[in-house]
Amino acid sequence: MIDHNFLLSETLRDIKPSGIRKFFDLLADMGDVTALTVGQPDFVTPWHIREAAIQSLERGQTYYTSNSGLPELRSEICAYMKRRFELEYEPSEVLVTVGGSEAIDVCVRSLVNPSDEVIIPMPSFVCYEPITRMAGAVPVVINTKAENGFKLTAEELKAAVTPKTRLLVLPYPNNPTGAILEKDELEALADVLRDTNIAVLSDEIYAELTFGKRHVSIASIEGMKERTIIASGFSKAYAMTGWRLGYICGPKIWVSQMTKLHQYAIMCAPTASQFAAIEALREGDSDIAEMCAEYNRRRVYIFEGLKKIGLPVQMPEGAFYIYPYIGGYGLSSEEFCERLLREEKCAIVPGTAFGECGEGYARISYAYSVRHISEALEKIKRFVDKIK
Repeated sequence: MIDHNFLLSETLRDIKPSGIRKFFDLLADMGDVTALTVGQPDFVTPWHIREAAIQSLERGQTYYTSNSGLPELRSEICAYMKRRFELEYEPSEVLVTVGGSEAIDVCVRSLVNPSDEVIIPMPSFVCYEPITRMAGAVPVVINTKAENGFKLTAEELKAAVTPKTRLLVLPYPNNPTGAILEKDELEALADVLRDTNIAVLSDEIYAELTFGKRHVSIASIEGMKERTIIASGFSKAYAMTGWRLGYICGPKIWVSQMTKLHQYAIMCAPTASQFAAIEALREGDSDIAEMCAEYNRRRVYIFEGLKKIGLPVQMPEGAFYIYPYIGGYGLSSEEFCERLLREEKCAIVPGTAFGECGEGYARISYAYSVRHISEALEKIKRFVDKIK
């Protein structure tokens, strides 16, 4: 009889499943739940973007594209990066991927060797550490602090660097905390990196979702573009999660090697999605502004609501998540969230899904209507009043 466990990759077998997925499994068994869990816009992809995809299908454009993506799309990504973030790239420095997640995976696997170290600030998106381990590298976690607004500091970075460090993951605007890094903070990090052989993976999927301050990429800081790969995509800014389209921008020599990995694993990103993305980049600036304004309204609403309940919370500056402290009631983050789900049918995500330093916190998504948020706040208040 075959031993299935023996034949599994030891590395993969030892990696824990996503903490978010674990919680979603609980949610799936219940009905009529008010959920503020999903990092997905509640907007439908704007019609003119959908129409561009439909027209591509009607024209019979259902073939493979080049591995790197449609030349027209890569040119539009370059124009977009210049227009929105003052960054200059050539099409040869762009790779179109299957979502931002593939962009991150390709970057890590292309830039590290076994036993290299990858610095990962936490709390942060769930995939960085497992992808690092699956590449045979060693995650070096920096637990960011509430008193610093959950921002990576130059001092923390400097203390984590060793001769084995090859990559820094820079996850800002941040999921789950909503923290952003401003230009002076990025310059301080750049001062630590300039005389090293350390690359930067800057995950900028939420770059368009900042409030009151424009996103600044570390690639725009002097001396940083040559060592930075930007991973981004269309899911958040254009409400295109299901289209599964992302991209990489970075030094040509790196992108050409990453394209080999993408070529053997994926072939190319979905063709109809690429035609939709061309339209999004050309005509979608007003869509971004409209959605961002609505997220801002929700951000203020949920912040004030959580404060009234009595949960300590910082105003998020980016993305569409808020990260309240829930550790003052004698419950772990998982216990708090599981009891809230079972007793009030309200779902939020334990902070520990984003790293052990998330203990005492929860991530709440405000990519939902104000009515939905209001209903969830009422349930959270009832639960908190009960366990005080």
